[in-house]
Amino acid sequence: MEQKTEQNVTLHGFNNLTKSLSFNMYDICYTKTKAEREAYIEYIDEQYSAERLTNILKNVSDIIGAHILNVAQQDYVPQGASVTVLVSEGPVVEVPTESYEESPGPLPENVVLQLDKSHITVHTYPEYHPTEGISTFRADIDVSTCGEISPLKALNYLIRSFDTDLMTIDYKVRGFTRDIHGYKLFIDHDISSIQNYIPEEIKDLFHMIDVNVYQDNIFHTKCKRREFDLNNYLFGYTKDKLTPEEQEDITKQLQIEMDEIYYGKNFVN
Repeated sequence: MEQKTEQNVTLHGFNNLTKSLSFNMYDICYTKTKAEREAYIEYIDEQYSAERLTNILKNVSDIIGAHILNVAQQDYVPQGASVTVLVSEGPVVEVPTESYEESPGPLPENVVLQLDKSHITVHTYPEYHPTEGISTFRADIDVSTCGEISPLKALNYLIRSFDTDLMTIDYKVRGFTRDIHGYKLFIDHDISSIQNYIPEEIKDLFHMIDVNVYQDNIFHTKCKRREFDLNNYLFGYTKDKLTPEEQEDITKQLQIEMDEIYYGKNFVN
């Protein structure tokens, strides 16, 4: 019997599919001196401390309708933080009717999802080049759910929560569930691209590349901001404090750094 993944089907018991969304964001900054690097790292650690990240994940849990079972948080020395939130199905007021459609998820006040045996985690990775003037901050957020609705519906909110230069987004569906006839379902909703869950006004801001393995329900999208303003990448001063030659050199360094992360390979030996 042919199955259509976009239609509602009666399942045999609980929906056992596991759907995992990994949202990785990067912030790039030019820090010329050791003092600037240390100030940048201190700023990042303050902005993304374990306490603040915990509040962010609690808000994510609230807007996707999850009940928090346990929270573990940790700040690291010299920098970085991690938070893990275990969640189960929370009160569900209304199941979104667009569950089986590719479309950007609603913003926080409208998001209500079903979750069980699920978790949300975040890890931060402040880092700087040992000899050059580039500092990089990466935050990884993972939302893993068991149940009917894909965590991609929270992607709209996550993207809007971070002012990011680069994003790497992964989505995969694992396991299977069964209909009442015993027929295995390895995915229960239509998806052709993660981009279909990103609003047009956000897609307009980024260059995007898809790398998908459709037969294995693996989807990958990389995003790099289109517009470049050097003032957005200087820490503690603006480009008018630099000579034209310095502006050109720093711009080149920053763009190479972003291209290497975006394409996943080194362009400079």
